[in-house]
Amino acid sequence: MVRILNILAIAALIGSAIYAYTIKYETIFHAETIVKLQHEIKLEQDQIGTLRAEWAHLTRPERIQALADKFLDLQPVALNQIIRADTLPGKAPRVDAIGRKLEALGLAEPTNTPGDANALDATVSATPPR
Repeated sequence: MVRILNILAIAALIGSAIYAYTIKYETIFHAETIVKLQHEIKLEQDQIGTLRAEWAHLTRPERIQALADKFLDLQPVALNQIIRADTLPGKAPRVDAIGRKLEALGLAEPTNTPGDANALDATVSATPPR
């Protein structure tokens, strides 16, 4: 009986050691994965910073002005070029399709509201007495 208990105790000890080492190595693996991901994040942040710096360099106003002067044949704005927007040719007036349909149905007139005193007097006087 004692031998069986000793064998069971040794098996439990070996099993717990295997379990502890498994947890230890999984923890080490996950820690290495975290460090690897942190390095990748840092690399991506550096690349984003580089791209932002390149974008800032490319969109400098003096650089764009030089390119516009070189490649575009622009003329300065004269005072006679400034006009109102409604005088532009080809601009159609805004069409309110729903408003037209309501007018066609006769629903475009304002309605009587309870707060309108004149409307109340008109409806009261229009009702026949009983």
